[in-house]
Amino acid sequence: MKREILLTPGPVELHPRVRLVLSSPQIHHRTEPAREAFLAVREGLKKAFGTEGEVLLFTTSGTGGMEALAAGLFAPGEKVLVPVSGKFSERWAEIGEALGLSVERIELPWGEVLDPEAIAARVSPDTRGLFLTHSETSTGVLNPVAEIAKAAREKNPEILVIVDAVTSLFLSPFALDAMGFDAAVSGSQKGLMLPPGLAFVALGNRALSTLKPRGYYLNLARELESQRAGEGAYTPAIQLVLAAREVLSVLLPELDAHLEKKARWNRALYAIGERLGLVPVPAKGGAPASEAFRSPATAAFYLPEGVSYKALSGAFLARGYRVAGGQGPLKGRVFRVSLMGHFTEEEAQRVLADVEAILEETLLTPGGRPRASRRSG
Repeated sequence: MKREILLTPGPVELHPRVRLVLSSPQIHHRTEPAREAFLAVREGLKKAFGTEGEVLLFTTSGTGGMEALAAGLFAPGEKVLVPVSGKFSERWAEIGEALGLSVERIELPWGEVLDPEAIAARVSPDTRGLFLTHSETSTGVLNPVAEIAKAAREKNPEILVIVDAVTSLFLSPFALDAMGFDAAVSGSQKGLMLPPGLAFVALGNRALSTLKPRGYYLNLARELESQRAGEGAYTPAIQLVLAAREVLSVLLPELDAHLEKKARWNRALYAIGERLGLVPVPAKGGAPASEAFRSPATAAFYLPEGVSYKALSGAFLARGYRVAGGQGPLKGRVFRVSLMGHFTEEEAQRVLADVEAILEETLLTPGGRPRASRRSG
């Protein structure tokens, strides 16, 4: 199989330490070395999530972690509010509906940054939960979730705020307790630079006090009891746990510098696109959003008139790169490029140069001018 460099918002290029661990002999998950690794990863992730509560590991994708939270914190019929402005916020609504929650959707244009006051205006005394998506990688938006949580709690102090941090953990500043969240979820194949297979579920103190023993495999209460002793209730992907311990040992001491680097590379991607006349997908009030509302996990642009995603992605593949297209109503209308995975500075600069060259070859007219841009709708 031909090697492709992943410029997608998950899965991503693996951290070198991950490759070393995954090539080592398999260990048994009910042994002391496995328990030591399990507990070390839980402690490291508590620091990454910024919580004094608990972090649980599930052998599943981020979506499994989302379902565990919705099932473990809410009962059927309880009212939850879900602003829907992209594929992954839509997933929150679909999970809640599948579990029998009373889901109130706030339907918004895909790519629009959430407005804290507008969301809070929909909170009522019987709203039990608020599901938010921090980094909406289907559109490239970074939502102001801390401001939304604060505004929502002013309307209803008892509301539980649950955050999808799948593509913001290790990429954007995140602090569950300080930002006013009650629970959050992330996944291994994103900012932590592992393969798919682990979901990380963070629970603050208010969430811990309201756990419901619902479900079987994705049962938060059952897993909490087992994981406090350093074991999963069921067979965990223990080699991924070992790999996570290695990456955390590198990332946590230099996390601020790591976040700055990822943000700088993403700014460079947007600068390339904008030099070529591309329109960014993230928008605020109908206009292109500022950097503060663009997720460092991916740069998302509308395709110009006359350029198909198939042609553009084919041009990247011809140079050994895989990029991502649009989802839902944006399918065939946008493309996304990400440096979320592991790259050295030299590798990242080479990727940025190649991205610019590929886009110039594909998007400029024969006269060297940018093609007309198009927007959603």
